[in-house]
Amino acid sequence: MKGIILAGGSGTRLYPLTKAISKQMLPIYDKPMIYYPLATLMKSNIREILIISTPRDIGSYKELLGDGSRFGISLSYKIQAKPKGIADAFIVGKQFIGKSSVALILGDNVFYGEKLNSILQRVVKRKKGATIFGYGVKDPTHYGVVGFDNKSNVVSIEEKPKNPKSNFAVPGLYFYDNNVISVAENIQPSNRNELEITDVNRVYMEQNKLKVEILEEGISWFDTGTYQGLLNAANFVETIQKEQRIYIACIEEIAYKKGYINKHQLLKLAESMIKTEYGQYLKNILER
Repeated sequence: MKGIILAGGSGTRLYPLTKAISKQMLPIYDKPMIYYPLATLMKSNIREILIISTPRDIGSYKELLGDGSRFGISLSYKIQAKPKGIADAFIVGKQFIGKSSVALILGDNVFYGEKLNSILQRVVKRKKGATIFGYGVKDPTHYGVVGFDNKSNVVSIEEKPKNPKSNFAVPGLYFYDNNVISVAENIQPSNRNELEITDVNRVYMEQNKLKVEILEEGISWFDTGTYQGLLNAANFVETIQKEQRIYIACIEEIAYKKGYINKHQLLKLAESMIKTEYGQYLKNILER
């Protein structure tokens, strides 16, 4: 399976913060936002990843992450010239995806939880159909909402419904078989003139090929596309890291623990940031 991080858009909900910088380059406590979706894909055992961004911002991601080799992964880059919708990522990334299945994560979504790893690795093993996620929220009228039966088959998807059929919002993480390319190419643009991911999911639902995984208690999700979401995520990361001494979305640590890089490579990464708590944390991993 391959992975795509969609880090495009103009980030207008975060103006003036994003007037001159990509939203996904903003910090969430001690790391750029894009580290968090990248970490989620790496935890899913996905090592070939495409980052899609704007003509203005693509160079910043290349400078930050390079080709991914220092993390033991392969990173590619593509430009989405205009915001054409989430589903457009599969068309932009068609050549990259090839004949593989694919996971798509939005660049402003943060996930964390001990149980998350096992869920992700279970989903990756599914060969056919698609999987989305459900996260319980107090007011689902602000989200895309998923309804499902007792076998986790999706039976309804609604966008910001006035009378939601469930209280489970759909976060920005999706897993698909290779058919998603043709599905994305054949859906019609919405009233916003965008290719909507909800329309892609509806096609799979109508074919009885759409599953939902519920993110239960102990798993946290943040949409950091607003001021409040950005602040909440940063406060959460700080609290966990200070109290539990576990770093969230530490891609170097993930790479090392999965065997993508060795001790010497991790030490080199640590020494490049040794004046920071982040660099010292990486060095301490080798001393445990």
